Amino acid sequence: MSDLITIDDITAAAERIAGYVLRTPTVASPGLAAHLGVPVTLKLELLQRSGSFKPRGAFHKLLGLTPAERAAGVVAVSGGNHGLALADAAGSLDIAATVVMPEAAPQRSIAACRASGATVRLTPDMGGAFALLDELVASGLTLVHPFDDPIVLAAQGTVGLEFAADAPDVTDVLVSIGGGALIAGVAAAMRALVPGVRVWGVETEGADAMTRALAAGDPTGFTPTSIVTTLSAPYVSQLTLDHVRALVEDVIVVSDADAVAGTLALAEEAKVWAEPAAGCLLPAAQRVLDRVGPDVRLGLVVCGGNVTATDLTGWVQRFGAAPLPRRPVPAAP
Repeated sequence: MSDLITIDDITAAAERIAGYVLRTPTVASPGLAAHLGVPVTLKLELLQRSGSFKPRGAFHKLLGLTPAERAAGVVAVSGGNHGLALADAAGSLDIAATVVMPEAAPQRSIAACRASGATVRLTPDMGGAFALLDELVASGLTLVHPFDDPIVLAAQGTVGLEFAADAPDVTDVLVSIGGGALIAGVAAAMRALVPGVRVWGVETEGADAMTRALAAGDPTGFTPTSIVTTLSAPYVSQLTLDHVRALVEDVIVVSDADAVAGTLALAEEAKVWAEPAAGCLLPAAQRVLDRVGPDVRLGLVVCGGNVTATDLTGWVQRFGAAPLPRRPVPAAP
């Protein structure tokens, strides 16, 4: 079993990246409270620089590189947000960066990586992206892995560090899962700082690497098919799997259509423009409430907002999606 990160690791990461990343807002959402029937608090990581939580891990990793590692240049694989964050962070620190992305990655993300000065290499799918990544690392570039790195994981845990400080009364926190670094870090921080809190993971069908790993007992590779490319890791790592096993209540899988409907609900009810990687939290929250009952205070980590109106319109038309309906109010006894 991998060693789990500690709250001390996360606190040290927070100190290193202070001044390079934003301390994002934590806000109550009256709209979502009415929608779900329980108090809801949002951690707005979509307001982080580059539009997601990812710069936390990118800066923490880059700031700890040796001079030789910096001089070699860095490389990462990404469905969108990790690449954006690495390009932004590397550009800020004057480090050459290469980002490997599948062709299905959002065109806006590809263009933004190039605009930040990174070299972008495109592959037919995410499996091919990871294979090319291995080749580039073997050629001498310095790897900045999106999730299989305790340095990155500890920095993503600073989201939970801030959330716990701002909303210590939450009982249940929902976090999206791609490769698993965000939920691993958030769970480590929240479980250390908020007694009794339950942390729930959320995936979409076809981007459910963690659910597959939990069922198999070990990380297992597959070809992602979800529209949610920012969650479409073709596997999770032993490191993130061990954290989820130890610290997470359960992982809930929702459909792409429900993730899009959740995105619409976030826009209409919370006035938050998020990507489906965050929208998937809304249908999952309804299922959590079915399991634990109404006496809860929900916390949602809104992980990213890198989606265009064109993207969302296309998905709405494809799935015939409408905002998730409000949760029915239980009848009085």
